[in-house]
Amino acid sequence: TAKGGHGNIAFLQQRSSSNTSSSSSTKLNGVGSTIRRVKDSLLSKERSREDLTVGIAGFYDRSSKLWEDVWGEHMHHGYYDPVDRTDHQQAQIDLIDEVLSWAGVPENDSGVSKVVDVGCGIGGSSRHISRKYGCEARGVTLSPYQANRGNELAVEQNVADKCSFQVANALDMPFDDNTFDLAWSLESGEHMPDKEKFVNELFRVVSPGGRVIIVTWCHRDLEPNEQSLTKKEIKLLRKINRAYYLPEWCSVDDYVSLLKKQGATDIKRDDWSSFIAPFWKAVIKSSLNLKSLIGLAKSGFSTQRGAYAMFLMLRGFDAGLIKFGLLTATKPVIEEEADVVVD
Repeated sequence: TAKGGHGNIAFLQQRSSSNTSSSSSTKLNGVGSTIRRVKDSLLSKERSREDLTVGIAGFYDRSSKLWEDVWGEHMHHGYYDPVDRTDHQQAQIDLIDEVLSWAGVPENDSGVSKVVDVGCGIGGSSRHISRKYGCEARGVTLSPYQANRGNELAVEQNVADKCSFQVANALDMPFDDNTFDLAWSLESGEHMPDKEKFVNELFRVVSPGGRVIIVTWCHRDLEPNEQSLTKKEIKLLRKINRAYYLPEWCSVDDYVSLLKKQGATDIKRDDWSSFIAPFWKAVIKSSLNLKSLIGLAKSGFSTQRGAYAMFLMLRGFDAGLIKFGLLTATKPVIEEEADVVVD
């Protein structure tokens, strides 16, 4: 027994030593990881696709509640016409309606029976569009918090029979081909690391004759004699990328090329930077109160960094570098050739 006891003591001492060593190693790894993240942030290093997927989900898991507390259920820009309007939440709702009107989707369109909201946030657009057209809406997001909150709000607003939200990747959506009349993407395209695959997926899930609407942050179109943005412009965008978990940006011209590649018809584009210009100043102003500051303090580093990046976004818009791009197009209807019977 004594021998066994000494053996147990020796084992416990060895285990304790091993745990201490493991704990020290974990702490060192944690410190090293933090140093690497800080270094990458300072250098505005581009993230890998895997890091973006995990980072986007985590960023919105942490920040969505704070946004909803301050701004409500719509996680996107507002439409400011006139520019001095101060009813910001209504401006966000108006943006949805103005985009639908611009895209040629009429009020109470009976042709819209099923819509997919790609990058749905907590489902504000989906629920609004569902009520507007009486249609079914399905939303996808990388954030489990957003999907759960979207479904909670659908129950609270009595539209759970029409609206549902799930965690899914916009580049590989869990829907059959030709499922939806309308594919709607409001300020999510900027998160897509593969813009061509993003556009391909939108056209895959929408029915022939159905409409695709993309509203997204873009960089300015390049001039005919330019090969790329300036170094100063690229540096600013990379700082924003680190804060908001974005890949490389593209232009509205680039999106038009991708739409043409799909054989899309009725392609239409526009720049609404002037209509949304007051938004970032309003967001910054709304954060300068005790409730918002306390929420920001509790939200963690990535959300705080996102708050700082609002000033960078404002600078980009003011410089004409960042554009609020609108695109819409129709999926072509391919008429099957009639069978020819030969006697």
